[in-house]
Amino acid sequence: MKAAEIRELSTKELEEKLQVEIENSNKMKLNHSINPLENPNVIKESRKKIARIQTILRERELNK
Repeated sequence: MKAAEIRELSTKELEEKLQVEIENSNKMKLNHSINPLENPNVIKESRKKIARIQTILRERELNK
């Protein structure tokens, strides 16, 4: 998901999406430690997506 797509979402949607992404990331990390993922780069992409969402939420908070 690109930053432009994330910016189109409302703040409430972003907060919900952030929680879902964090949960998915934690599950992937746990599963990867038990049984290695086929593509471990998915974890890296998930971290970046979480960071993008947090950055946009922070921008909105500062612009209020």
